[in-house]
Order: sequence, then structure tokens, then C-alpha cells
Amino acid sequence: QVQLVESGGGLVKAGGSLRLSCAASGSTLSFNNMGWYRQAPGKQRELVASITSGGRPNYADSVKGRFTISRADAENTVTLQMNSLKPEDTAVYYCNAFVRVIGAVYWGQGTQVTVSS
Repeated sequence: QVQLVESGGGLVKAGGSLRLSCAASGSTLSFNNMGWYRQAPGKQRELVASITSGGRPNYADSVKGRFTISRADAENTVTLQMNSLKPEDTAVYYCNAFVRVIGAVYWGQGTQVTVSS
């Protein structure tokens, strides 16, 4: 059974930084894209950043230049470094992983990020 476990959320003041980590386990297949989504109260879940198995990142326009995504395939981890945080970044952040060969998408349980003004 595949599990994604996030860590690193919390409360930070505007302009501060947080680092989110996600550890994936239980898969005998390699993960293709891995990424982070977020969902703020009353809003739809949205893509924050993703990274391919080849290490190519993709960012939402709202976080470009402030967030950096990386992955370590040997450890099956994906990390999101968030700098210059804004109150509008406040949301529950979810780790996501995709295994193309079986068309499976996996989600973590979510971690709360709160940015105070």
C-alpha cells in the first residue's frame, strides 16, 4: 500500500520561510511526476509545483521565484522550499505522486501552512 507522509507545515509570519517534505513508501514502481497541491478554505485544490522523474520543475505563476521543488529518488522524497511567504499562501498543502504505467495517483494527508500578516 502506497503512503505519502508530509511534514514541515506550521505558522510563519509574512516574509518567512517553510520547508515541506514528503516521503513516499510502499510502491514497487517508480514515481513519475511528484508534486505539491494546496487548498485554501472555500477554494478548489490547485497545483503549486510539480517535478518530473527527470527533474524538470513546473510552478504555478503565483509561486514562481519564491518556491523551489526538488526530489530525491533514492529516498522517494519530494521537498518544497517556500520563501517570501505571503498570507495568501495559507492553505492545506498536499503531496501528490503519479505512477504512469498503472495510471495511479496518490495523495498525502495534508499539512497546514498558515502565514500571518
